[in-house]
Amino acid sequence: MNAKRTPRIFAWRLGLFLAIVAVWQALSALHGMAFYISSPSAIWLREGQWLADGTLLFHTSITVEETLGGFVLGAVAGVVAGFVIGPQRELGEVVDPFIVAVYSIPKVALAPLFIVWFGVGIWMKIILATVTVFFIVFFNTVAGVRNVDPDLINAVWLMGASSRDVLLKVIVPHALSAALTGVRISIPYALIGAVVGELIASNRGIGYLISSAASQFDTAGVFAALIVLTILATILNALVNFVDRRTSVWKVDANLSLRPN
Repeated sequence: MNAKRTPRIFAWRLGLFLAIVAVWQALSALHGMAFYISSPSAIWLREGQWLADGTLLFHTSITVEETLGGFVLGAVAGVVAGFVIGPQRELGEVVDPFIVAVYSIPKVALAPLFIVWFGVGIWMKIILATVTVFFIVFFNTVAGVRNVDPDLINAVWLMGASSRDVLLKVIVPHALSAALTGVRISIPYALIGAVVGELIASNRGIGYLISSAASQFDTAGVFAALIVLTILATILNALVNFVDRRTSVWKVDANLSLRPN
């Protein structure tokens, strides 16, 4: 973003945010509307209450733990499976229909089965997040492996390389960029998997706060939990963008490359 435009864009964003809050507060004053949309002031009070008694820190830390656990397990499993299955075309043709079939199942539909297998504790949410992350990373890794230039592989074969050399010196470096892209994309989905598990069966976490407040018709509590979830997702996306910039410094800026001298 242009340095001269940054302050102006920030000012417009702040103005839009304040306008939304003002309109929201005004609408909540109408008869009966506070029950449906609460109000920014009530939500602010609830956030302060949760901060004061430790509720917010406790439940947020649980959701972060589930998210990070599911992300790490799913990313590692997805990369390993992608590098194992990707180079073996025949094996891929055998297992691809089964993998796609499992991937096509909505992850929320797997939650009841995971409850039977892992109970309602933290591991159920971690596994649900793991499954969500796994397929994203796996498919990106496989695509990277299978898109390696065959002429490059043939040239390495002609130079007397072994299968191990081809895998480690050609396929892995070429596919690593796609694998890392899948890893970056999957971070927010790990949060989604963890929260979905909490919404279905849990007594801890941000998802639990949402379901608990909804069951008591506490609209302010629902919005307060959603705002915390939004902030957490924003932080995760900011981390993703930061990592993306740090790992993509070698890429050519298309706008700069097309700009005349």
